[in-house]
Amino acid sequence: MVIYLEPEIGVPMGDGVASMDLTVRAETAANTIAHLADHGVNVEPNKEDEDVAARLAMAYAENPENTSRKVTTARASKLTPPSLLLVNNILQEFGQSIAESATQIRHLVTNKLIEETENPDPRVRIRALELLGKISDVGLFTEKTEITITHQTTDDLKANLRAKLAKLVNPNQGQSEEDVVDAVVIDGDEIDVDAEFGIDEEEDSAETEAEQDAENSAENAEADSENAMEDPEPQAPVPEKADKDMEAAMKEALEDDLVQENDPKWGQ
Repeated sequence: MVIYLEPEIGVPMGDGVASMDLTVRAETAANTIAHLADHGVNVEPNKEDEDVAARLAMAYAENPENTSRKVTTARASKLTPPSLLLVNNILQEFGQSIAESATQIRHLVTNKLIEETENPDPRVRIRALELLGKISDVGLFTEKTEITITHQTTDDLKANLRAKLAKLVNPNQGQSEEDVVDAVVIDGDEIDVDAEFGIDEEEDSAETEAEQDAENSAENAEADSENAMEDPEPQAPVPEKADKDMEAAMKEALEDDLVQENDPKWGQ
């Protein structure tokens, strides 16, 4: 088999190809291998080709940047065409399966929620409509919080704090005499506050007498307590009848004495 090459004259040749992603390199190599396969190149993979493709795909899945940097043009040229084809197929299927699966799951969930909006249970219908409204494409129940941040320097904060403290210390600071308003005297008839509030004079006098009685009772109680402290052993009170009998007996004794003094026989 003879392959004829037609070189392009005038194309600058660099030191090497810049690093590219492994998916791009594998796709480019696969396109070249597919063209070579039409001319009889064997592309049937064996066990060794499958192992090489699997290890390369696993390495790319763990660290895409590092793997892409290590697979240079020189190293890629040492791989067999079947292994390069397998690497491209794995990477293409791996990359598309994630996107397609996510899209399919998204459509499946959305369609199921739409079906549940016709559920006979009102709680299920409301919940399905709520979840449909929360989908990012709809954004009906999206909660938005606006936060306003005012940045101030340290000097501005100190100045504001000093101004507030100055107002607390001297509230009238910064006010001119024209800003100060004098009190206004209003001339008018006197208002009887008791009459306005419906307070009767008799009630006032009754309350005053009750207060005076209470004060007098308190004073008498204090006086009794003071007397009790001065005379700790008070004498028992004498009944009025006993006083009268004693007075009558004393009068009779005095009369007898006078009679005996006037009787001339009393001295003989």
